[in-house]
Amino acid sequence: MKLRTALALGASMLAFGCAQTQEADTAAPTPPSESADASDTPLVGVEVETYPAALFHETTSYSLASSGGYVFSAEGGEILASTDVTGIFNAVTMDETGAVTALTNSNSDAIYAQSFFPEDNRALLTSDGGGDEIFHVYVREEDGTLRDLTPGEETRASFVGWRGDGEVFYVQTNERDPQTNDLYAYRASDYAREMIFQNDGKDIAGVSPDGRWLALSKDRTNADSNIFLVDLLSDEPTQQLITEHEGDIAYGVYDFTADSETLIYATNEYGEFNQAWTYNLASGERSPLIQADWDVSYVFDSPTGRYLVSAVNNDALTELTILDNQTGEEVALTNIPDGEVGQVRFSRDESEIAFGVNTDTSPFNLYMADLETGAATRLTSALPEAIDEDDLVTATIVRYESFDGLEIPAVFYMPKQASADNPVPALVWVHGGPGGQTTRGYSATIQHLVNHGYAVLGANNRGSSGYGKTFFHLDDQNHGENDLQDIVYGREYLEGVEGIDPDRIGIIGGSYGGFMVAAALAFEPEVFDVGVNIFGVTNWLRTLESIPPWWGSFRDALYDEMGDPAEDEERLRRISPLFHADQITKPLLVIQGANDPRVLQVESDELVEAARANGATVEYVLFPDEGHGFQKRENRITASEAYVSFLNTYLKGEPAQQEAAAASDNAAD
Repeated sequence: MKLRTALALGASMLAFGCAQTQEADTAAPTPPSESADASDTPLVGVEVETYPAALFHETTSYSLASSGGYVFSAEGGEILASTDVTGIFNAVTMDETGAVTALTNSNSDAIYAQSFFPEDNRALLTSDGGGDEIFHVYVREEDGTLRDLTPGEETRASFVGWRGDGEVFYVQTNERDPQTNDLYAYRASDYAREMIFQNDGKDIAGVSPDGRWLALSKDRTNADSNIFLVDLLSDEPTQQLITEHEGDIAYGVYDFTADSETLIYATNEYGEFNQAWTYNLASGERSPLIQADWDVSYVFDSPTGRYLVSAVNNDALTELTILDNQTGEEVALTNIPDGEVGQVRFSRDESEIAFGVNTDTSPFNLYMADLETGAATRLTSALPEAIDEDDLVTATIVRYESFDGLEIPAVFYMPKQASADNPVPALVWVHGGPGGQTTRGYSATIQHLVNHGYAVLGANNRGSSGYGKTFFHLDDQNHGENDLQDIVYGREYLEGVEGIDPDRIGIIGGSYGGFMVAAALAFEPEVFDVGVNIFGVTNWLRTLESIPPWWGSFRDALYDEMGDPAEDEERLRRISPLFHADQITKPLLVIQGANDPRVLQVESDELVEAARANGATVEYVLFPDEGHGFQKRENRITASEAYVSFLNTYLKGEPAQQEAAAASDNAAD
């Protein structure tokens, strides 16, 4: 069974990130240019065609089934995937020509493919209710009927993987205790199940292919974590701590090796970045496996262990390597664009792989490749034919100094229309988290903004992952303060870039980034000219008190980073924009999903009410059928249209109806 984790230097980085936002899930960035000041090369503006939001979001998103599952069918002729070709994610199969067969046809709740069964074409799927993140695991029988394997209104479940013999698959659910996940083994033949591990609040991180070893992880703080092993075949399974240590060291699980003899794990014990090490399950011997100058993102074996797949997060770019252990050579894939390879899945006999590639200017496309020759065949065309890829923008990596001299890395998109004689407005884009990272890769939202003449600076403020543990922890219990100044200095940087209008610069962000938008308008009310807050936290006291029960396993780590509402009320109130909304004067757009379990609707409702009461111009878009992110294409389109319409009106000073009219004209053409 393949179960791997892309590790940050702390658990809470995912807490308020955008959930089920497929752009983030499938984005695979292209190699960056050398880090440079964006003003190094004189700009000569060029004419480009502008496209409506619908075209950017009519890019078709694809994602292969789980790394813990069977992605190739039993006969070997098809692969299992998810796609939003209908406007919402459904499960499909795809053959070697790219021909698609729908397995599900939901038009309300997104459905994601997880695994084929080993001997037939039954499939395991997951789905939640309108973005509420209460996922259930389903089996799709060969006749097309769906069966819920994890019923219960409040039960949250996920597919974990298969035992190596294919007779059993694993599912974790919180049905017994909402705050933790127990591990169940399901028989493939009749779905009979038994609980094989009753959890006590740790994270289930992996099961060895032979079904004997269970790996658990536990965050003590946001800087300190441990790994435990359980022998599931012993008469009295006990948890063995294998990372006894002093001080703050983060450990995490990548995978078990194919022979079930070794655990591959992550540690930042030996420097700033996560390294991959091995732990021999019989002897306890440890050895380094992959050491790099950046975080090792993930490592896993192919089913027989012939191939080792690993990736390194190199300056907002994930660089992947497939090593043939038999020859000692890296697999060189051909006939693919100069982009990033991701979601590598092996066929049953390891003769071929399915994978995806994308670039800044082209979405994630699926490929198949022969491992003997490396020759790849593209299966999908994710970018609509109506968009000329030459009109889209490739990002560069830039760095700028913050208030205290700290260097802030950022991903920068400059519109092709921009020049010294035609300066364009700009936006500082703030990622989710806390502790997320803005990386390279296709984003329909960003490309739409840039195409309509807005430069975008994706700032990785202090506290972002990917730049070492020291940088990651610089904002601990200092959120909305020094990290906010990094964003403020992002504006100062943009003001000095040729082709940017220094008098028209706004801020945009989602989730934790949305909090930073509201914080910037409330605490630095004269810095940014407009703000776009996408389901952002506005009241940290309420948000931390209303953490969903399934976050129980890392609640302490989140409190360690953000503060405990029972003990840090004064500071949390001080940094919460809602309590300072009387200082918001600049135009503000707020976007919210009614089903959001992470940032409750009331967070946005109250901010909108308070800012309007203060006389600020506020536009509010509420989606009744979305959660923390947008699963439905029509809602993604509506949101992107709202961003550009709002910015055209309040940053460019153009008529509000311009974007809608342009969209209508292009659609008519």
